[in-house]
Amino acid sequence: REEVQLVSLTIVTHKMYPVLHTIRRPMLAGWFSHLAHHKLCLLLCRTYTSRNILKLRERGLWADRFPDSNTNKLLEELTRRPQTMYSGFDPTADSLHVGNLLVLMALLHCQRAGHNVIALIGGATAQVGDPSGKSSERPLLDTDVVIDNADKISKNIYQIFDNHQQFFWDRGNDQQLPPLRIENNLHWYRRLNVVDFLRVAGRNLRMGDMLSRTSVKSRLNSAEGLSFTEFSYQALQAYDWLYLYDKYNCTIQIGGNDQMGNIYSGHQLIYRVNNASVTG
Repeated sequence: REEVQLVSLTIVTHKMYPVLHTIRRPMLAGWFSHLAHHKLCLLLCRTYTSRNILKLRERGLWADRFPDSNTNKLLEELTRRPQTMYSGFDPTADSLHVGNLLVLMALLHCQRAGHNVIALIGGATAQVGDPSGKSSERPLLDTDVVIDNADKISKNIYQIFDNHQQFFWDRGNDQQLPPLRIENNLHWYRRLNVVDFLRVAGRNLRMGDMLSRTSVKSRLNSAEGLSFTEFSYQALQAYDWLYLYDKYNCTIQIGGNDQMGNIYSGHQLIYRVNNASVTG
């Protein structure tokens, strides 16, 4: 049986948009319908993924990584024991969308490689709004709407991982997939007061670096401008990673290209607070 990596789906979608359009509803609702599973399982079944997830760059999954100086150390850690990594999903809508597909594929590959994966639901950060890639401020969402969206997106993600294990994880493989962990950053921000947040995040993040972010500079130079709420988003995302590092030893964050500046803020915060090097 010829093995075709799951990541191949992310490659063909750019050339097969009409096909994607017809199947994306069952994909997002349940990853694939029962019928789609029977048609595609022969192509998508695979018995393993290399623990060295850096190899996924050869398949076009990774666009960039930092810091470049820790490659040998990171490779040793990846192959020696399971690592913990996370991606964030802000519940600004009541369902996942196609743009989330690539990040979810990356998390699935990491899980298949035996690593521990965390999907972080941004129940707090969705109420702030990420300025990355936006020319104007996001509409303010009601708290109850965000909470409801967060619950629905959590169910989406659980369904995707459950269906992957049921339909695409080789049943003859004795290796158990590490369980998916889903967290919601609203849980810790509800217990954190603004003074404690500033003592940790504010003290260890530098204004020059924060102002240099492309998403910040483009908005500062626009007629719309940038609110303090949006400007503080990168500090919240940085603190999220610090929290997950302290609680779960989460050393890797995965995100889209537009998140590079926010991820780097987390890298800086963890280094300043814990004198530890992490990877984005």
